[in-house]
Amino acid sequence: MRVAARPRWTLRRRLVVVVVALVAVVAAAMGTLSTLALSTSLTTQLDEKLTAAHRRTVDAPTVGSRVSGEAFGPAPQPAGPYRPGQDAGTVTVEQPAGTDPADLTIDQAYYIADDGTPTALDDAQVSQLLAVPTDGEPVALTLSGLGGHRAIASMTPDGGTAVTALPTTSVTSTLTSFVAVEVVVAALALLVAAAAGMVLVRRELRPLDRVVGTANRVARLPLDRGEVVLADRVPAQDTDPATEVGQVGAALNELLGHVEQALGARQESESQVRQFVADASHELRTPLASIRGYAELVRRSPDEVPASALHAMARVESESQRMTVLLEDMLLLARLDAGRPLVSEPVDLTVLAIDAVADAHAAGPDHDWRLDLSPQDAVVVGDDHRLRQVLANLLSNARLHTPAGTAVTVRVRRTGDRIVLQVTDDGPGIPPALRESLFQRFTRGDASRNSATGSTGLGLAIVHAVVTAHGGTITVSSGPGTTFTVTLPAAT
Repeated sequence: MRVAARPRWTLRRRLVVVVVALVAVVAAAMGTLSTLALSTSLTTQLDEKLTAAHRRTVDAPTVGSRVSGEAFGPAPQPAGPYRPGQDAGTVTVEQPAGTDPADLTIDQAYYIADDGTPTALDDAQVSQLLAVPTDGEPVALTLSGLGGHRAIASMTPDGGTAVTALPTTSVTSTLTSFVAVEVVVAALALLVAAAAGMVLVRRELRPLDRVVGTANRVARLPLDRGEVVLADRVPAQDTDPATEVGQVGAALNELLGHVEQALGARQESESQVRQFVADASHELRTPLASIRGYAELVRRSPDEVPASALHAMARVESESQRMTVLLEDMLLLARLDAGRPLVSEPVDLTVLAIDAVADAHAAGPDHDWRLDLSPQDAVVVGDDHRLRQVLANLLSNARLHTPAGTAVTVRVRRTGDRIVLQVTDDGPGIPPALRESLFQRFTRGDASRNSATGSTGLGLAIVHAVVTAHGGTITVSSGPGTTFTVTLPAAT
């Protein structure tokens, strides 16, 4: 199974996407670096604050405590130790030398709640804190139930262990807010970059659009026939060799100049050939008529003429007639190529079809000739004689290239503002190798130049030229069986 190719993006879209992608990469890089820098700065500040809090824990004396319900100091204090300058969220563990962690009291393992009340740590939290290396360096720690912290531990003078930890909530919340602001700013920057990129790319590609417009206008010209004048060129403002688009525009102008010269030379050569064919055909008609006349005169002479001479004169007369038909066909094609106007009058294709089938039946009684006519009118504006020639050539083609007994049907239909004329036979069909060149001149079904079939190889070329001169089209389909379809504009 063949997968359809994915349509490629236009250059304009690719440039805009590249611009937006570059802005996105730069924004992501700047956001990542600034976030890392801010995180490092906030962590450093938190570590400085943690170091100061740990120093207060180790060095400062307890201001007051309450043990076994007795208060010491000038005023009653909450249960547990009270260290001056310790903020809410500070976690403290003081393990005297030789003390089991499970035996630590709230005076020795606690954290300060948001309301300033010391709260005892559980055994798991104490174990996590005592596992911190006592090298005096801050480390990251996630306490169960309390979240992320930065902790520092050291040995006390009496050989015990002191641990202090501060929550990283402030750092996390600050980073979260900063990242959210960065995302919003980056999204706005991408939108602005996309809008600005579309405007700038569209403006910068306008010269290329003008070059494409020139190429499209030239491509729509009928370069395959007639006199062609390529007056369209890329504007001078778009041919600056200092720019890439200007180089393309200048190259296209140079190419159009060469093409115009080549087409002019071709047109001149074709005109000379057409004029020669027309002149030669016209000039040869008179001597051919004389040859035919003299041949017929000899053949009808009252004097006794040898049988061989009579046969030779009959052949001369026959070949001169065939050559006359060939010259008439060549002269007609030359006139059509020259664009000479045809007669324009209402022509009823239904009448033409009836007459053509009657003539074909007389010429080929061994074929089955049929008519399939529509009750609608089938009137076109054109040359009655030439349209009769179209039908005669199509029916003659069917008679000469199909075996006896072949059914040939002529259909005439009106479809909207078009008249459709079809000639269909149920013969063996046309070989595929001939279909591409079927309407070219001197194309013969037997690929030979003998006169056994009486064909000049110009019949279908004349049909195509006459139909085209009437503003119509002709197509052929062959399977077994062959159908020629002629479509002409209906008379208004």
